[in-house]
Amino acid sequence: MPVGFSPLAGVLALSMPLLAWGQNARPPQNPENGGDFSSNVQPLTKVPEGVILVKGAWSSASDSVTPMPEGGRVTNNVFSDPYFGISYAPPSGWTQKFEGPPPSDSGRYVLAQIRPADGYTGATRGSILITAHDMFFTPLPASNALQLATYMTKNLSADYKLEEPLTPTKIAGRPFTFYAYWSPVAQLHWYVATTQIRCHAVEFVASSRDTKLIESLLLGMDKMTLPAEAGPSAGLGGGAAPVCIKDYASDKNMTTRVEPIFTDHKFNAVPVRIIIDKKGKVKHTHFLSAFPDQAKAITDALTQWRFKPYIRDGQPVEVETGIMFGRAPRPRAPAANAATE
Repeated sequence: MPVGFSPLAGVLALSMPLLAWGQNARPPQNPENGGDFSSNVQPLTKVPEGVILVKGAWSSASDSVTPMPEGGRVTNNVFSDPYFGISYAPPSGWTQKFEGPPPSDSGRYVLAQIRPADGYTGATRGSILITAHDMFFTPLPASNALQLATYMTKNLSADYKLEEPLTPTKIAGRPFTFYAYWSPVAQLHWYVATTQIRCHAVEFVASSRDTKLIESLLLGMDKMTLPAEAGPSAGLGGGAAPVCIKDYASDKNMTTRVEPIFTDHKFNAVPVRIIIDKKGKVKHTHFLSAFPDQAKAITDALTQWRFKPYIRDGQPVEVETGIMFGRAPRPRAPAANAATE
């Protein structure tokens, strides 16, 4: 366990790779439906590059200026995410080769996947995974990062063993919660440090077979930049960011609400984060996952919504909240003795 580290809130549900098919498996005899062993040798029609034939549910936003959680990038060997206020320089020789997928409809983000670059000459290899869970939309029984980490430690798969219990710590001067688990079969270790920023559980997961390498990776994170509001049970926005409040779009806080009109009924979840300005108008809309026609219908409705100004310390402030349209993911059962502070 790294010196000076205590477990952080929120855990990452990482699963081991699936076993491959045996090498001695024989292909079917001359299948006629195409493929490597097919007897059908007719040329295939190639799909044009860069063309999406059917656009599915995807992330989008009402403008390209307002930072979004998935907007983090590794540039000049520095990972920065303006939405979360994170700036982190990975170890020398480590880089991000591929960007993560779009956010899920349950509010899960892969912000960065960092690993040794090609040509790395270190004795051992590992990886750093930076993720975020939107606490407005997570199906897990948790309302903050600390509760999320508690749930994860109590619900590890039987293939994993808890190596270090949930413990408070500080990274870069900000509160985190830390825990570690490992796979006795694969001899792999995962060290998970979590904090909360803008109502997201942000996780830094370092993994390797070499625990000394993992400890050095976590110690190197002490130089990163984080917002002052970060904390396992804090991280509710404010200051330069809007105040984040779950379920703020309720009748008691609104003066005008118009429901979206959908021309085609689908059965997917449509999680939406909005920022409400000081006058009560929706100034920014972020669709975590939505079909284009759904995004348009919801945007048309949200432009007509009006909220009562949210007052803090005698002054109106901006509010960030989430609304789930469509069919929400099924919630998980609550964890026993979940921490609340």
